[in-house]
Amino acid sequence: MRNDRIAAFIRESRKAAGLTQEEFAMRSGLGLRFVHELEQGKETVRLDKVNQALAMFGMEAVPGRIETRQEGDQP
Repeated sequence: MRNDRIAAFIRESRKAAGLTQEEFAMRSGLGLRFVHELEQGKETVRLDKVNQALAMFGMEAVPGRIETRQEGDQP
């Protein structure tokens, strides 16, 4: 799972909805600490909670092909 892409999607979608992290946490039923860590791209997060956050925007994490890295990309 590419947490950086999920983190960016959640952060951008939350901001576009005009929500603070605290408001998003309250509305989604997630903890503020989890929302902060998710938006920071923490590598070890529970998938059920990720999907709970994504559901706020009509999305869910599903299996997909791993993107190949190009030369010079950061790991």
